[in-house]
Amino acid sequence: MDWLGDHVAAAWLIAALALAALELASVNLIFIMLAAGAVVGCVAAVVGLPGALQAALALAASLALLGVIRPNMVKKLHAGPTLRIGADALIGKRATVIRELAHNVPGRVKIGGEEWTAQPYDEDDRIEPGEIVDVVQIKGATAYVLRVNRLEP
Repeated sequence: MDWLGDHVAAAWLIAALALAALELASVNLIFIMLAAGAVVGCVAAVVGLPGALQAALALAASLALLGVIRPNMVKKLHAGPTLRIGADALIGKRATVIRELAHNVPGRVKIGGEEWTAQPYDEDDRIEPGEIVDVVQIKGATAYVLRVNRLEP
C-alpha cells in the first residue's frame, strides 16, 4: 500500500490502461469513458490535488462522458448507411443526354451505363444531346433531370 501512496498518478494511469484494455474486449464504449475519467484522476494527481478531489474529478468526468458523449457515439456507430436500391439509387446521379429532351417530347439519357427515357424537370427547358444532367426524380420508367450548369473559363 506504501507504493500506491507514493505513485498515485501511476496508479491512475494503470487503471486507465486496464479499463481501455477491457473496452477492447467489450466494445460498448463504457470502459473507455471510465478510462478517460481515470486519466482525469491521473492529471489531478500530477497537479498535486488531494486524493478525494482526484476521485471526485475522475468520477465526474466519467459520468459526464457516459451521459453526454457516449449516447451520441453509440447512435452514430449503430446508424448504418442508407441503402437505396432500384430506381431510388439513381436519384442524384449524373447522366448524359443521348436524345434531345423537351417537356412533351421525352428523350433518352444514359445513367451509369443504362439508357432511360427522360424528361427535363423544368418544363421550359430543352436539353441537347451531349449535355450532362442530374437525375432528380424517377416516375415509373421516366427519369426527370436538371441541366448541370457549367462554368465557362
